[in-house]
Amino acid sequence: MTKHVLIVGASRGIGLGLAEEFKSRGWDVTGTERSKSEDLHALEGVAVETLDVTDPSTFGNVAGEFDAVIVNAGITGAKHQSSEQATPDEVAEVMMTNAFGPAHLGKKLLPQIKQGGSLSFMSSLMGSIEDSSGGYELYRTSKTAQNMLAKGIAEQDASERDVAVLSLHPGWVQTDMGGPNAHITVEESAKGLADVIENASGGYAYVDYTGKALPF
Repeated sequence: MTKHVLIVGASRGIGLGLAEEFKSRGWDVTGTERSKSEDLHALEGVAVETLDVTDPSTFGNVAGEFDAVIVNAGITGAKHQSSEQATPDEVAEVMMTNAFGPAHLGKKLLPQIKQGGSLSFMSSLMGSIEDSSGGYELYRTSKTAQNMLAKGIAEQDASERDVAVLSLHPGWVQTDMGGPNAHITVEESAKGLADVIENASGGYAYVDYTGKALPF
């Protein structure tokens, strides 16, 4: 039976790369966009829905059952990235988009994930407290919060149906966010992430695109 993946935030970058990679592996693919993405709509055979992780009224736009759900949507946050300069609105935006919105959506979608399937959140090594060297305070804090929420979902919500929960570091990728000097291409990251997701099994893991475990 053909497997089905939902990629939330598939309009460009890593999300779009994942849509292409899973389609090439024979999966049925549903990708979501916040506003219309010509690149996503150009992918033959990929179903497209509109969804915004900060707007729960859009969560019901995605129907069906999935073997894997990937919540990829995210932002860097305010350019200054400073806890000293951060306004309440700037903190709310990055935390809702990168942490609480994805966690809310993940919980909402859990009943649609098949027994033994997986729920993945696009995290970052910058969310690791042990590895942190400071800087990028808004982004780092939002990803650390996302990791904490993801682990809570694994422990409290997903374990009874053996759904694996993953916090994924895609690597430093050549995207709009990563910049042209990043170490790996979207295609390399997407291939590695797809391998990790296809081999996921129960419990929680915080890993990079090669499957290497990362310090929490």
